[in-house]
Amino acid sequence: MIYRKIAQAALGMAALSFVLVPGTIMAKEAKPKVLKPCLQCHKDNGPNDIRGKLGSVSMKSETIKVETGGAPWLITFDDNTVVNGAEALNKIDDGHEILVAYREEGGAMIADRVDVKPPAQLDPAMLITIDELAPLVEQGPEKGKFTLVDARPGKVYIEGFIPGAISIYDAQFEENLDKLPKNKDDLLVFYCGGPT
Repeated sequence: MIYRKIAQAALGMAALSFVLVPGTIMAKEAKPKVLKPCLQCHKDNGPNDIRGKLGSVSMKSETIKVETGGAPWLITFDDNTVVNGAEALNKIDDGHEILVAYREEGGAMIADRVDVKPPAQLDPAMLITIDELAPLVEQGPEKGKFTLVDARPGKVYIEGFIPGAISIYDAQFEENLDKLPKNKDDLLVFYCGGPT
């Protein structure tokens, strides 16, 4: 509550629109409103939408922290905030992808709606099991005629990956098409940090 009051006072006095981040004041225009990987599927973001990963929820200060690749966004919520895809705001896992549609009142950003990204729905025929993949990994990509792609961020790939996997972070997929196999008949397997 104290951050909201300080932010409203700071915003009311400033010529530019600012957001208070504990210890820092940042101009809204200085940070992205959409997390880069989200741009692959969501080209059009509304002017009052923040799309990123949930940093945290504070029920006491009624604040949602959303990570978009810059300084985090702090957006307040109230009893009228609608939550889609979760039982309640404090039931959403940190790091889960969300969309926050907000309105501005008195210089504060107030969430009208929070949409939680549902798990991807994949055709079971397009999935490979660990038991099916393990023998291929033992053979190696050339002998097994497959390409294994680690779609996690490069810094996570460096920490550990499946032997033979190449790194193509999903947010940089378009820039790395040359890493994919030329033979379109070869098996192409992607893995990431879990279902999204």
